[in-house]
Amino acid sequence: TWKWVVGPMFLYLCERLVRFWRSQQKVVITKVVIHPFKTIELQMMKKGFKMEVGQYIFVKCPAVSKLEWHPFTLTSAPEEDYFSIHVRIVGDWTEGLFNACGCDKQEFQEAWKMPKIAVDGPFGTASEDVFSYETVMLVGAGIGVTPFASVLKSVWYKYCHDATNLKLKKIYFYWLCRDTHAFEWFADLLQSLEAQMQERNNADFLSYNIYLTGWDETQATHFVVHHEEEKDVITGLKQKTLYGRPNWENEFKAIAERHPGSRIGVFLCGPEGLADTLNKQSISNSEADPRGVHFIFNKENF
Repeated sequence: TWKWVVGPMFLYLCERLVRFWRSQQKVVITKVVIHPFKTIELQMMKKGFKMEVGQYIFVKCPAVSKLEWHPFTLTSAPEEDYFSIHVRIVGDWTEGLFNACGCDKQEFQEAWKMPKIAVDGPFGTASEDVFSYETVMLVGAGIGVTPFASVLKSVWYKYCHDATNLKLKKIYFYWLCRDTHAFEWFADLLQSLEAQMQERNNADFLSYNIYLTGWDETQATHFVVHHEEEKDVITGLKQKTLYGRPNWENEFKAIAERHPGSRIGVFLCGPEGLADTLNKQSISNSEADPRGVHFIFNKENF
């Protein structure tokens, strides 16, 4: 038995040593941004840190807990000179991090007062393959939108730098959210992309649909009253917020008609139930003919 155990145990110990070594490397918090509804953005720097879109890291803050590690998706792009995460304050550990960073204080906090942070990673996800397709569908549910912040930033950097060599030509982005609390920080990114694409006369590069799934009659009435306004009253975007849930069968059929003979990447960050639905739609809307349209499903669940 020991012959079968020694090999895997040796590899496991090596992996743990590498992770311990990486976690001991110095991390500097360069900026803390407080977003609405108790969401904070930590911008950090670490020597030798290299990332790809959609990856995640494990974070430890000894000032909060000396043993707890928590995973967070990177929301920065590889082209930026820092890496960042967005943290929603929803529990004891995140509340402790919020206070340790001085976010509960009104006065400006000096950089040397920031708590020490240990970072392990980054680790890969399915979202890294987004640049392998000409057409992609990005589907985020709630906080599952975070990896696509990195993707959309990186796509735009690549597009501005060298659009002719960028294989990706069309993005269909779907965001499903129960309430408006998660809109603020991500809507700012979409507003920036929307404005820059219009300046470059390429507004069709990104098609996005935001669905508010936890709506009630009051919100629906308010939506009808303001529907004719130029910008959406919730997000400030030209694309109006939609209520309810998308009809995925109709969405897949419409995209298949617009891109015949294409390999379309479907990327999800969301719950298992939604993953099953999108997987079934990807299979049923793919043609048997190798020259026909094919939907390639990729997922990461939470």
